[in-house]
Amino acid sequence: MASQDSRAAAPSDPAHRTDSTEQQSWDQRIAALSSDHPLKRDEIANSALIRTLRGLDAPHTPVWFMRQAGRSLPEYREARVGTGMLEACLTPELAAEITVQPVRRHKVDAGIFFSDIVVPMKLAGVGVDIVAGRGPVLDQPVRTAADVAALPELPDAALDPIREAVSRTVELLGDTPLIGFAGAPFTIAAYAVEGGPSRDHLRPRTMMHADPEAWDALAQWAARTSGAFLRAQVEAGASAVQLFDSWAGSLSLADYLDHVQRHSADALATVADLGVPRIHFGTGTGELLAAMRDAGADAVGVDYRIPLDTAVERVGQRTVVQGNIDPALLAAPRSVLHEHARDVLRRGQSALAHVVNLGHGVPPETDPEVLTDLVAFIHKETQ
Repeated sequence: MASQDSRAAAPSDPAHRTDSTEQQSWDQRIAALSSDHPLKRDEIANSALIRTLRGLDAPHTPVWFMRQAGRSLPEYREARVGTGMLEACLTPELAAEITVQPVRRHKVDAGIFFSDIVVPMKLAGVGVDIVAGRGPVLDQPVRTAADVAALPELPDAALDPIREAVSRTVELLGDTPLIGFAGAPFTIAAYAVEGGPSRDHLRPRTMMHADPEAWDALAQWAARTSGAFLRAQVEAGASAVQLFDSWAGSLSLADYLDHVQRHSADALATVADLGVPRIHFGTGTGELLAAMRDAGADAVGVDYRIPLDTAVERVGQRTVVQGNIDPALLAAPRSVLHEHARDVLRRGQSALAHVVNLGHGVPPETDPEVLTDLVAFIHKETQ
C-alpha cells in the first residue's frame, strides 16, 4: 500500500471496492472493447496507472510526464534527424519507437502516444505544417462561416497510419499502458482561426461572440475530428486517453461554459462507450477545472499554477487528479525538487486518487537523468 496514499476508505465506499462486484462493473464498462484489447489483460487493467484512474488502490502512485517522449532525450533527437515533426508523427514505426523511448529510460507508468494537436487536421486535408521555432501554421486561417463550411471531414481511412502506430507501440510497451492523445476542440479551433500560435487567442474569442453560429460549426468540426482521432487510438490499443486544451486558459468560465464545454464533451463522448479512462488537461485552467470535469472526464489534469489540494477543493474529492510538479523545478537542486514532489504527493492525498505528472510539459533542456531519478523517487516514496 502506498505510504503517501490516503485513499483507503471504509469497505462500504463503492469507489474503493476491489471485490467481484467492482470487477464486474469494470468488465461491463469495457465490454465494447475487442477481446484482445490490452485493457482486457489483467497486467494492464491492474497496472498502477489504470487502477489509479479507476479510483482504486495501487502498488505505488503512478507517474508519467507530458512531452516525456521528446526534445530532452538524445535518442529522440537522433531518431528525428532529417525528419519533420508531422512526418515523424505519421511514420508508424518511428512514432512507436519515440513513444516507447521514455518508458525504457525513465520507467514511467505509461506511454503517451507521440503525436501533435494538429495531426488530425493534417489527416483531414487541412493545409498545416509545424514551423521550427514557431509551431503549427495553417496555409489559410478559418475565420468566416464559408471558411468553416469548406473544411474537409476526416476520412476514416486516413487514420490507418495512426492505428498502425498505436498497434506497434502497444506491442513494444508490453505490460505498460498507452495513453491516447488529442487536442481539445477549443485549442484546435483557436489554431484554425488564428492561423498559428497566439498569445491571447483574441480572434477565436471574438468569433464566438461576433459569429456564434460559425464558431459552433468550427468547434463541432474540431470535436468530430479530435474524437475520431481518439477513437482510432483506443480501438488500436490505447488503454486511456487525454484531451489536451492547451489554450483554454485564455477563456473566462462563462465563455467556456457557453461556447466550449459541450464541444469538449462531444470529443470525449466518442470513446465513452469503449470504457477507457478519460483525462482532461488544460494550461491556465484553474478556474475551469470543475467545468472540464463535467465535460466527461474521469481525471482532471492540473497545471503548476495552483496547489493540487486547491484543485481538489474545486473538483471535489470524488475526482481523480493528475499533476502538478512545476517543470521549472526540474533544473533546481535535487533536494529542492524532491521536497517539492513530496509536497505535491501530500496535497494529492485529498483526492480520490492521484496520478503524478508535471504541471506542463518537459522543457527541452531538461537533464534526462533528473526525470529518471524523479520517477524512482516517487515510486519509492509511495510504495
